[in-house]
Amino acid sequence: MYFCSPKKLEIRKSKSMYLTAEKKREIFEKYGSSEQDTGSAEGQIALFTYRIQHLTEHLKKNRKDLFTQRSLIRLVGKRRKLLDYLKEKDIERYREIIKQLGLRK
Repeated sequence: MYFCSPKKLEIRKSKSMYLTAEKKREIFEKYGSSEQDTGSAEGQIALFTYRIQHLTEHLKKNRKDLFTQRSLIRLVGKRRKLLDYLKEKDIERYREIIKQLGLRK
């Protein structure tokens, strides 16, 4: 039993799925060593950056969404920690990912 028509349900699903499995695979393939390498710091940083960009656009439209704002702040912190880790481990990889993603230092 549907509370709304199946067509509306399909539209809602497509709008809410901004990060599909294909998009994740594409991100890890581009920034990681392979699409299966989901644990690399570069791949995770790229994924966090994509999510941060999406949440930033959402917050521009919905300024009072405090839960999303909190999630955005947590994601930025996670990305910062990964960047700090990468900077300590391998400065060249750090500089490369910063340049590719267009992040500030």
